[in-house]
Amino acid sequence: MSQVEILKELKKLPTKERLAIMEAVLHLIREDLQQVEQQPLVRVEKKRQLARAAEALLPDYAPGGELTIFTALDSEKFYEQR
Repeated sequence: MSQVEILKELKKLPTKERLAIMEAVLHLIREDLQQVEQQPLVRVEKKRQLARAAEALLPDYAPGGELTIFTALDSEKFYEQR
């Protein structure tokens, strides 16, 4: 339904019903605005969590860490050519 059609239908309603509809619409808009305002906070918190996780794993990726121990095998050939 287009905006023009909605407005035409609203004109047919009594004032009391139009006000009730307007209140419901404003309530929906407020909910949408609150969700939009909260999204940046969610993104910021997610970035913080990722940063903390990266810092916690940093020792594993540092030289001598758990995940770099296999780099000692880098010079060995895994596949022999025939």
